[in-house]
Amino acid sequence: MNTQNYVFPVSFAQQRLWFLHQLEPGSPFYNLPQVISIKGDLNVDALQRTLNEIVSRHEALRTTFADGPDGPTQVIAKSLTLSVPVHDLTALSPSAHDTTISTLAREEARRPFDLSSGPLLRACLFALDSNTHVLFLTMHHIVSDGWSLGVLFRELATIYEAFAANKPSPLA
Repeated sequence: MNTQNYVFPVSFAQQRLWFLHQLEPGSPFYNLPQVISIKGDLNVDALQRTLNEIVSRHEALRTTFADGPDGPTQVIAKSLTLSVPVHDLTALSPSAHDTTISTLAREEARRPFDLSSGPLLRACLFALDSNTHVLFLTMHHIVSDGWSLGVLFRELATIYEAFAANKPSPLA
């Protein structure tokens, strides 16, 4: 079985973002943080599987960037498993939830990415009580933009609904 990664040239936009990252590698300026509040029953396993299905569907989410002899290149992993840690905040009072989530969201949004090692998508889930969760998703702009975030959210809803019902993904 071929386990090699695929290497491709970068687009002009990716080259610009890669160059800016070289100038200021610890900068979170191009992070795209998203905070999603989830009310109701949540099947955490189905959510984890959903995010990994999305990663397997989209090469950009498996992409890192290497400095080649002629400049940066895209390195697309054949596969990648995204870890989604779950943090239990149920011991906090409801009044402390907003402050805590706000603080954690700011910290996550400011955490830099390493474009050469990836992944360039991070996810973590916070349980506030049995029916309230907050999902943090953060991507680097080099692999995502506003339009692709819309695609991600539509796929997240569609695939999660199927996986939570123990059905296969309905997406081709």
